Parts: sequence; structure tokens; C-alpha cells
Amino acid sequence: MTLRALAESTGADVLAYIPSPARGVWYLGPFPLRAYALCIIIGIVAAIWLGEKRWQARGGQAGMVLDVAMFAVPFGLIGGRLYHVATDWEKYFGPGGRPGDFWKVWQGGLGIWGAVALGAFGAWIACRMYRIPLPAFGDAVAPGILLAQAIGRLGNYFNQELYGRETTLPWGLEIYERYSGATPDMMNGTSSGVIIKIVQPTFLYEMVWNLLGVAVLLYLDRKFRIGHGRLFALYVAIYCFGRFFVELLRDDEATHIAGIRINSFTSAVVFLCAVAYFVFATKGRETPEQLRPGIERPWPWQLGALRAFGAAGTVASEPAGPAASEPEADSESPSDGNESGEPGDNTAESGDSEPVAKDDVKLDKTDKVDSGKNDS
Repeated sequence: MTLRALAESTGADVLAYIPSPARGVWYLGPFPLRAYALCIIIGIVAAIWLGEKRWQARGGQAGMVLDVAMFAVPFGLIGGRLYHVATDWEKYFGPGGRPGDFWKVWQGGLGIWGAVALGAFGAWIACRMYRIPLPAFGDAVAPGILLAQAIGRLGNYFNQELYGRETTLPWGLEIYERYSGATPDMMNGTSSGVIIKIVQPTFLYEMVWNLLGVAVLLYLDRKFRIGHGRLFALYVAIYCFGRFFVELLRDDEATHIAGIRINSFTSAVVFLCAVAYFVFATKGRETPEQLRPGIERPWPWQLGALRAFGAAGTVASEPAGPAASEPEADSESPSDGNESGEPGDNTAESGDSEPVAKDDVKLDKTDKVDSGKNDS
């Protein structure tokens, strides 16, 4: 007996369980309007909006996030579907399976691991085309991706899917019978009002965790100025940590590896990889000049070149000292400071020319980043 039934039988106040939506699809004539698809679209728009604001705030070119998204989003959708089909193979290609449904994304089933992996591959292609650094781009869009995941979980709520075990908790989720006419149809049908069971609202747990993760990422990035892909790694670690424990609350059918749900197994492995990258990757943050198209970033396996790239950004981001402003004053006079040859003719200029020679090394380092400033 559930707590609701117990309360009704005793005349006590009924506990406020969370009701599921009566339906997850509406029809505009012959065209279905699916809540799951709407949530995915709204999440993508939110991710692009937040990512664009953050990219421009870091010094990136306006419109670049949308340009990269034109590659990353299609790749991500394909990757998410492929992961879902691969991990639920028997549902589509096993005995009694429905192989014709493997491509029906609107029925639910997008694995986040495949979406992020193949989406990142699409973003890498775009970043190589536009010649912008992928790690810096990932840092800019990471909070937006997690926000999109939180919004996308509402789609699972409308589809009555990805819920946990049966529970008597007062915030349990009611799962209703749904029918299309006289035919049971949990995905596309309309609720009959009959409650099948009360379950853990794992979609809600993950949505709240993701929103908290967005806040944490934004705060840490603002406080510590994280760059070189480390904020993206932190996003992956935060999501995997929460997803691992959410999976422990589920008991629906799933593929297992060594007795462990495949999503729990994947969460643990990816979490460790993300933490390792965060610890060992280049510290600091790229300068605005390094985010502009045309800057060549070393490949991930070129460790020495990556350290030099990060060091150049650190030097360029340091506040300029008095010596950095002296070349502009000297540019008004001849470079050797005293072309007349008379000892007292240009004492001020000749006195100022000495520190410039001492700071040549420092200026050379910034020249690599601030292109064209000192080429005259």
C-alpha cells in the first residue's frame, strides 16, 4: 500500500505526489508536437545563447558559437542516438525487437555520452576550419551544455521515462496509464488517470544537480579564470559524479558490464579521465588574442609546445609595466636616439633608449600574441 492509499483509507491529508503530464504529444492537424523535441530544442538554444555570451566575454569573435554549433549539434544528435541504440540493442534488433524504430529520436533515447563525444568531434572539425582553439571553445560553452541537459530532462518527464524504483517518499512521481484510443501507448497516448506506480523522480534529481553544476561552473570560472579545456573537464566530472548516483536509484532494463549498469560504469570511467585532465592540463586561461581565428594551437600530444603556448598567454595577460609604454614615446624620434652626434642634443631620448634595450626579451614575448603592434 502506498502512502497515498494509506492516507485516503485513514482520512488523513493526502500527500502531494508529483503527477506526470497527461500526455507528451499534441497534434496540430496531422503534425505531432512533441514535448521531448521541444525541450531538446529549447536546451540547444539556451546553450548557444549562454555560450555566445561567454565566448565574446573572453574575447572571441561574435557569432562563432552558432557557427560551430551548426557542426556540433547534428553530430551530437547522431552520437546520442547511436549510443542509445548500441546500449539497448535488443530493443531494436533482438528477438521481438522493432528495427524500424532505431532512428525515431522523437520517441526518446539519446545517450548523453554519445552526444558529447560525437558533438565534440563535430566541434573539433569546425574549430579546425575556423582556426580557433577547441579547448577554449569548450570552456566557453561548458555551462551552457549542462544547462541544456537540465532542460532536456523535462522531456523525459513528459515521456514518463528514465524514472527510478518504486517509492513511498512524498515527492514520488506518479506514472499513469496512457492510451491511444483503446490501445495502450505510454509514449504517444493520453492518460486515463489510473496510476500504475509511484517511483523515484530521477529526472528531477538529475535536473537539479545539473542546474547546481551550472552555478558552480560559472562561479569557479569567474573566480579562478580557468582555461585550456579544464573548465570543460570540470563540467564532465560534475555531471558524471551526479549521474553515477542517480543510476543507483534506477531498476529499469539496462545493459550491464560485470553486473554494473553501463551508465554507472561509463560515469565512473569518464569521471576519472576528466579529473586527470583537469589536474594535468595547462593552467591559466587563453588571452583574447589567442581566441581570434588564425592562431595555431599545438596538438594535445605536443606537451612542450602546449606549455609554451600557455606561458605566452600568461605573459601577455600580465599588467604592462612602465617599460611597455616607452616604445611608443621613442617612436616619435629616430631609433638610435641621437642622430645629430652632438653630446647634449638629445639627452632625454638617449636616456630613455637604454631601458628599451633591456626589455627587448619581454617585448618579444608579447609580440607573438599582440600581432602588428610593434611591426613598424
